Amino acid sequence: MAAEGAEGLSNNGELDTSASFEVNENVDPPKPEAEASGGVEAQSTDPGASYTMPLAEGDDEEDGELPVDFERLWKLAHDSPQDFSLWTDLLQYCEQESHMTASRRALTAFLVRYPLCYGYWKKFADLERRAGHNKRAEEVCVQGLKAIPLSVDLWIHYINLLLGTLNMNLPESSKRIRSVFEEALAAAGMDFHSDRLWDLYAEWEKEQGDLRAMTGVYDRALKMPTQLYSGHYEKLKTHLTSHPPQDVLTPEEYGKLRAEYRQSLKKKEGSDAAAEEEERPPGEEEPLDGGNSKDSEEAIQKMQELLLAGREKIYQQNEAEVRKRWNYEDAIKRPYFHVKPLDRAQLNAWQTYLDWEMAEAESAQSATEGTATDGEQGSAATESVAGHKRVLILFERCLIACALYEEFWTKYVRYLEPQSLEEARSVFRRACEIHLPHKPSVHLQWATFEERHGNISEARRVLQALEQALPGLAMVRLRRAGLERRVGQLEAAESLLREAVDQSKDNPSLHAFYSIKLARFLLKLGKNPTKARTILQEAIELSPDNSKLHLNLLELEVSGDPRANGAAVQQCVTSALSAPLSPKTKILFSQRGLQFAEDFGTTVQSVMTMYDEHQKLLKEHGSKKRGAENGDNEDSEKMWKGDDTSSMSTPLLSAPPVAPPVPMTTPPPPMMGGDMSGTHGGYGGYGNWYQQPQYGGYGGYQNPWNQYNQYYPPS
Repeated sequence: MAAEGAEGLSNNGELDTSASFEVNENVDPPKPEAEASGGVEAQSTDPGASYTMPLAEGDDEEDGELPVDFERLWKLAHDSPQDFSLWTDLLQYCEQESHMTASRRALTAFLVRYPLCYGYWKKFADLERRAGHNKRAEEVCVQGLKAIPLSVDLWIHYINLLLGTLNMNLPESSKRIRSVFEEALAAAGMDFHSDRLWDLYAEWEKEQGDLRAMTGVYDRALKMPTQLYSGHYEKLKTHLTSHPPQDVLTPEEYGKLRAEYRQSLKKKEGSDAAAEEEERPPGEEEPLDGGNSKDSEEAIQKMQELLLAGREKIYQQNEAEVRKRWNYEDAIKRPYFHVKPLDRAQLNAWQTYLDWEMAEAESAQSATEGTATDGEQGSAATESVAGHKRVLILFERCLIACALYEEFWTKYVRYLEPQSLEEARSVFRRACEIHLPHKPSVHLQWATFEERHGNISEARRVLQALEQALPGLAMVRLRRAGLERRVGQLEAAESLLREAVDQSKDNPSLHAFYSIKLARFLLKLGKNPTKARTILQEAIELSPDNSKLHLNLLELEVSGDPRANGAAVQQCVTSALSAPLSPKTKILFSQRGLQFAEDFGTTVQSVMTMYDEHQKLLKEHGSKKRGAENGDNEDSEKMWKGDDTSSMSTPLLSAPPVAPPVPMTTPPPPMMGGDMSGTHGGYGGYGNWYQQPQYGGYGGYQNPWNQYNQYYPPS
């Protein structure tokens, strides 16, 4: 339910009774989608679908020019669509100016982005009705109920609109009202706060003079665990005891009641009554008062007692269900939508409630599977279906209050996925296209969902749409390339990485990141070290001070044939030593080159030459300790694994003493064959590029790619 009874809460779509829109033109609306059925589809497959109400031709001319500040406020809201206050400023301005076209445009655009603000749907419908556009007012209500079908307030507003505009003397009008009531109960009747809807339906049937239908409504309400469940029972008892049973029950129900009453009489009177029954002509009913044509007062009273006794059992069962939920419901303090964050206690309350309701549904399902007789199976199956629907209703309620928290959307998907892929897909669509358009994590989960179920084209579309909405996120581009790679489209994957390299040349750090990814792709999958080498060399020309590029180029050369790559390794080391890198990084490269020469050098002279150059570098920049010459494995590993060696500022100490004739070098650091995309200084370590600073307000995703939480969302 969305903000039921919260008229006093401003700036969130709740009603402000002092607000009004002045209108002065007539517009013919387009036909609503539900016009054929006369109402709203109760089981909408995509609640929360975006709302569009195109302006009729000539609106602007009929209403004159737009207000002076409209364009300015409109631009501010559209430039920052996530700023709720800018939208409310625009809506308040349009309301003050009493301009129909401006108000309609502002409300339409606002409700596309914030469809859960039920109060603004009501304002919009009232705006159209006061302008004399009754049909258009109905359209607004229909669209609003598709967006938020659990809003009891909006259903009641829609019904009251129909009651005020339809000719109730026509029989089809009553049929339509009854149809809308049934749609409302199908959509929101199981909501814990749906009592006003049940009462309104029952009272309307009473006004129509259909006491039997009124009984049926309260009998259904009696089985619903709602907040005011006891009130329904009291009203039902008053209704049943205020009229003769034949007036409030259907003929079938009345016949069963009479049979039950006669059975009770037979038990008291003995076998004489049974013999008399056998001699009576077929179809002739026994007078309950012993001969009068109408039921006696005593008979009526006894039958009413039987009626109440049967419903008392149902009431007790329903009361037990309400008691189970009461504490969970009492912990929910804000059941309506608002852009203001919920505190952790409220989020935990929703999580706990959902977990409990899902456990109840699972227990009901297990009971269905364990029943033996057909009758027991039927009853258990009915309860299982009801339990599943209660879970769905609770999730929908939760996603009104918690629409901006992706953890609840993913929880909903995990519940639906084993039962219906289409329903799970619909939840992802609502989350990503309406409520969380700038939360990359849930979009990536949607793409993974589609890929897991073989819908590759949809996975591509989701990732492309995300990249268009949030350009510059490296994790999205990498996910797109990864998708193409997994489906065997290596050329498409390479093209995506090359495009990223080309488009990031104005950002050297990002360009280096993509260049490393592309080089690794070409080396590992393309088996083309020449192309990989070219990519890294071009990136080094653009960013000569990027130590990661030099390290990856060095590893590429070292990982090749040592007999053919000796000169290339030497050249790579020489290039790094002449680059504007930190002294500590240069010592690392020199040490790596010395190690390669000792392991694979063809002559001892080449080894001694590298050793002399290494010692010269150590004397020039100083040494942290003697182990830098003799091979302190721990120190070299720390330098190698540093995320950004160019930023290390640890001071170096004095030069070491004269070295022995035979060099002693450190064990080799990890080779290029290992995965350098994580914490090592190879093809990764650019965690900051997985979430651009300009998108920091979209949820604080700190390097989510490395945690793989888009592939495997937390349970």
